[in-house]
Amino acid sequence: MSKLSRRGFTLGALAGVPLLAACGNGVGSSGAQRIDARADTTLNYLYSTYPSTRDLADKAAGVLVMPLVTEGGFFVGGGYGRGALRIDDATVDYYSATKGSVGLQFGAQQFAHVLFFMTDNALERFRRGSGWVAGADIEYVLNDRGGNLRADTTTTTSPVVAVIFGQAGLLAGVSLEGMKYTRIIP
Repeated sequence: MSKLSRRGFTLGALAGVPLLAACGNGVGSSGAQRIDARADTTLNYLYSTYPSTRDLADKAAGVLVMPLVTEGGFFVGGGYGRGALRIDDATVDYYSATKGSVGLQFGAQQFAHVLFFMTDNALERFRRGSGWVAGADIEYVLNDRGGNLRADTTTTTSPVVAVIFGQAGLLAGVSLEGMKYTRIIP
């Protein structure tokens, strides 16, 4: 990669930061109380819209709730959101999710996702791990109807169930992506 293309990539990525911050994704939010309130609202919506997820939560060792992730892409994409890790309905940690992708993709979207850690071992591996998730994704989103076929290292190698919902925006494409979950202090 030449210096010019690296510089262009870096400038393009930095140009997207204000867009993500303007979309209400938690950047500059008022901290833990706001994240917890959003997580409560997200879980209430999830359980009322998809009642079978309540059974997952009851059996899970822990639940990571990412109430709002904002992403956008034009060949190179990125995304960001913040959420709460809950064990026995109590928040024990806060996490940010930073996403990067490359591929044939155009548009922007916002969505929520919840990871249900179905065993203590899976939960501990997540909490002690590097936080990286790599994957391949084929997705479409149009307004509030979205669908995707997703395989990633979290859901395929450990007993973790990922639920992605509440998609809004316009994003189409095929991409290779990675997401980094990082423990934060809001």
